[in-house]
Amino acid sequence: MDLIKLSHISMKHLITLHIMLDTLSVTASAERLCVSPSSVSKILSQLRDSLNDELFYRHGNKLVATPLARRLGPSVHQIINDMNQIITQEAFEPSRYTGRFSLAMRESTFELFATKLIAQVLAQAPNIRLDICSKDSIGFEGLVKGRLDFIILPHDGSQQPDTHNKLVWETLIEDHMVCLMNPAHPLAAKTDAQFNLDDYLSHGHIAITDSDLNIPFFEMQLAQQNRKRNVVVSVPDFGGAAVMCQHSDLLFTCSQRWAKSAFQAKGLVAKALPFNYGNIAYSLVWHQPSMNDPAHRWLYQQILKCCCDPTVQGGG
Repeated sequence: MDLIKLSHISMKHLITLHIMLDTLSVTASAERLCVSPSSVSKILSQLRDSLNDELFYRHGNKLVATPLARRLGPSVHQIINDMNQIITQEAFEPSRYTGRFSLAMRESTFELFATKLIAQVLAQAPNIRLDICSKDSIGFEGLVKGRLDFIILPHDGSQQPDTHNKLVWETLIEDHMVCLMNPAHPLAAKTDAQFNLDDYLSHGHIAITDSDLNIPFFEMQLAQQNRKRNVVVSVPDFGGAAVMCQHSDLLFTCSQRWAKSAFQAKGLVAKALPFNYGNIAYSLVWHQPSMNDPAHRWLYQQILKCCCDPTVQGGG
C-alpha cells in the first residue's frame, strides 16, 4: 500500500471524479459542486497526475471517460457512500434535507407512480431535488456507477438480470398482462374465451425494447412450441405502442394496470392472453451499498408507502 501516493488523493478529488462521470461536463460538474469550472479543471489535473491517466478526453463536442475512469466509478461511489455514512450518523430529517436523488423509469411507469410519489416526498422534504429520467436513456449500469439511486420498472419473473453487481430487486406490486387492440380490429369482437393462441399469433405485434432485460418468459414459452410473434414494430415504451395500436391492426401486449389507467390506452380493447405468461410485477431496483445512506433508506420507504396506496394497487 503506497500511503504517500494515497495521501495525495482527497475526498475532493473523488467527489469531483464521481460527478464528472455522471455529467461528463466540467461546467455542469462545477454547478453541482458550487465551484468554478477552473476549480474543477484544477482538481482533475491533480487527479490525472496522481493516477497517471487522462481520465476524460474530448471526442468532437463531448467528453468521454477513459476505461480507467469508468472502472473506478463503482469503487469511488462506494467510498463516497461509506464516508457519507460516517459523517451523517445523526437521525435523518427530511424537512432539512437539501440533497438530490435520481430515479429512472419508463414513461408508462411514471404515469402509475410518479405523481403520488413526488407529492408524498415533497410534502416531507420540500427542499429536495428529484431528477427522474427515462429508463431507456440510462439503465442498471447507472445504479452501479452511482448515477442513479433507484429504478422502477415492469417486468416478468424471467427478466431479472444477473445480480453480481449487487443489484437488489424488490417487488412493489404484482400485475397481469393483457393484449390491446384497436376496437375495429378483426379480433375485437371475440370474447376472452374465444380469443386463442392462433388468433394472437396470426397478426402483427408491437414489442417493447429493453437492452437490460432478458427475453420475456412468454416469448421463451412460445419458442419451446416452435412458435413466435410477428413483431412488426419495436418501441421503448407502452405509450408509443398504444398510440400505434389506435391507428393500426397491430396487437400490443402490456401491463394490465397501465392499460386501465393510461390516457393513450383509452378506447383500446383489452383481452386476457391465451397462454401462460409467467409472473408479472413492477419492481424497485437499487445498488445494495447505497442503503448505507440514511437518505436513501428514507426515500426507499417513501416508494414502498406510495406503492401500498390503494389507488396504485387498484391500477388507477
